[in-house]
Amino acid sequence: MTGTLVLAGTPIGDTADAPPRLAQELESADVVAAEDTRRLRRLTQALGVQPTGRVVSYFEGNEAARTPELVEALTGGARVLLVTDAGMPSVSDPGYRLVAAAVEKDIKVTAVPGPSAVLTALALSGLPVDRFCFEGFLPRKAGERLSRLREVADERRTMVYFEAPHRLDDTLAAMAEVFGDTRRAAVCRELTKTYEEIRRGPLGELAAWAAEGVRGEITVVVEGAPAKGAGELDAEELVRRVRVREEAGERRKEAIAAVAAEAGIPKRDVFDAVVAAKNAAHTAP
Repeated sequence: MTGTLVLAGTPIGDTADAPPRLAQELESADVVAAEDTRRLRRLTQALGVQPTGRVVSYFEGNEAARTPELVEALTGGARVLLVTDAGMPSVSDPGYRLVAAAVEKDIKVTAVPGPSAVLTALALSGLPVDRFCFEGFLPRKAGERLSRLREVADERRTMVYFEAPHRLDDTLAAMAEVFGDTRRAAVCRELTKTYEEIRRGPLGELAAWAAEGVRGEITVVVEGAPAKGAGELDAEELVRRVRVREEAGERRKEAIAAVAAEAGIPKRDVFDAVVAAKNAAHTAP
């Protein structure tokens, strides 16, 4: 009999949010693989439980080397519990590599559902929740960050991102540049913690606010692109979309044609908007 891999969600802030099954699994697992064993110790103390199995570290730095060891334990019949610092394993945290390896060996994988910063921020954002996508962390380098954002400039679904506080101002400024200053968004800071804050507004305003400095764990939720169709995109938006495509490497003629097809309007209308914007820029004082 092979064992079972259990992915367990841990609190993203308030330890009172821990699911009851988490304490049970911590006490009964043969192996507990934790992203940070020190944080695990603080969690078990808060829950009043003591793991009886072997506790090992499982983080980005040793994930590749430790996965075979855990798979071997699972193959031998062990119940392995995987926890990260906060939220669900595998979601921008260690876990995917181990899950994939267990599935390949036909080992049972189950979960203890728990808190998720992605879903919590989405629900609190006030933005559409019927369709959404999770984009994780953006690249640290400015050029790569802009390129990634341009790839989703026309994404219709609400987008959820994680970001480090010291990069938040640059990220929001880049989003305002690519998505437009008026695109709605929400910055969710310190979710479920004492100083929880949800800041909602246009990307331009949020970028200005973040420039003053922001602390804590950050999740950013961004409204999807507006529906494409005649009459729905004004000249400014048409010009912005052409610029985004040009900056991504398309020739202007190709960019104009693509934007016109997206909006369902004649290419001449997009061309005229681009020319008008260019002339306005040249005559501006």
